[in-house]
Order: sequence, then structure tokens, then C-alpha cells
Amino acid sequence: MTLALSIIALVLLASILAGLVPVLRGPQPAERMLAAQLLGTAAVAILLILSLLMEMPVLLDVALVFALLAAITLICFVVVTRREDH
Repeated sequence: MTLALSIIALVLLASILAGLVPVLRGPQPAERMLAAQLLGTAAVAILLILSLLMEMPVLLDVALVFALLAAITLICFVVVTRREDH
């Protein structure tokens, strides 16, 4: 079980590394924001896996904070881009 979770965490880390390319070079702000959301989701998943592997329940709280920050960031992005369109 530990090996499987470690492999999943490595795959998620590779997903984060691959997601950095659109964040840095994305042609439109919406595409950059979607890539940033991917990074946030993968980070939350990695924290949840690390919480199980390291037996540190406090990482669950950190993952929850990251998920809330990602949601708030997306809402702020939508509000700002909507104001720029009008």
C-alpha cells in the first residue's frame, strides 16, 4: 500500500511539473488559470497522500486550506476578468 501511494504521489508531482508550462507560457489568462487550478488540485492530493504516508493528520488541515484558497482565487479571477470585459 505504501509503495502504491508513493507512486501516485510521484505521478501527481509529475503532473505539477507538466502543469507549470501552461502557467508560464499560456496564451490566454483563462488557460493559465486552469493550469493553476490543476496545480492546486494536485498539491491537495499530494498533501492528502503524505498525510496517510507520514501519519500526520495536520496535513489534512493544510490540504483543506489549499483547496479553499484555490476556490477563492478562481472566484477572484472570474470577478476581475468580468469587470475588465464591461
